Amino acid sequence: MQPAHPYRFKGQQLWLSPDRSIFWEEEKCLIVSDLHFGKTGHFRKSGIGVPAMVYRDDLQRLLSLVQYFQPRELLVVGDLFHSRENKELTLFRKWRKDLAHLSIRLVKGNHDILDEEWYRQSEIEVVPEKWEMGDFAFVHDITTAPAPGYCFSGHIHPGIRINGLGRQSVRLPCFYFGADYAVLPAFSHFTGMASIDPGPRESVFAILPSAPHKGEYGNVIQIQ
Repeated sequence: MQPAHPYRFKGQQLWLSPDRSIFWEEEKCLIVSDLHFGKTGHFRKSGIGVPAMVYRDDLQRLLSLVQYFQPRELLVVGDLFHSRENKELTLFRKWRKDLAHLSIRLVKGNHDILDEEWYRQSEIEVVPEKWEMGDFAFVHDITTAPAPGYCFSGHIHPGIRINGLGRQSVRLPCFYFGADYAVLPAFSHFTGMASIDPGPRESVFAILPSAPHKGEYGNVIQIQ
């Protein structure tokens, strides 16, 4: 796993991981958003050929993050799951049993539509709209569930376009920190991105992709 990028923010130590997560050191809390577990299985049921390894890779990345940071709590800022239960969620249940010591809290997103009993049996605490911890608040969609304090959100899958020489450009997932709220990148690789246009007093951290065959590994860089 590549080292996370240290970011001192509002008196708290955050670690921005190239694996699309934030570790909040003081609270020993690993924060992720938009995992969309079960999405690849949902697409395959509809006849769209998505490799099963996409989901397994996402699950393995999450396990690696938990093993690396050793958090007390995994806080999911919405869309832990994508749709109804399928075989991929059965695999998640097995994953969960192996990490029974880990507290998991889910701030419900628009895709989190499983029955309450399913979450209970999986030992996931579900928060309907927002969760407050210290000076921070956590909501899935900042536009529909504003909360007091500085908010961390997800939902839009932020991306930033970086232009090179000539007409070259690339769009990368990113962490966005504005005056009143932050937006996490989608944890899942099987999602799109919404391009953002940050203002002068806003901070953006782009996530560089990993290409081990070229000797290149994921990294987080501040571009604004």
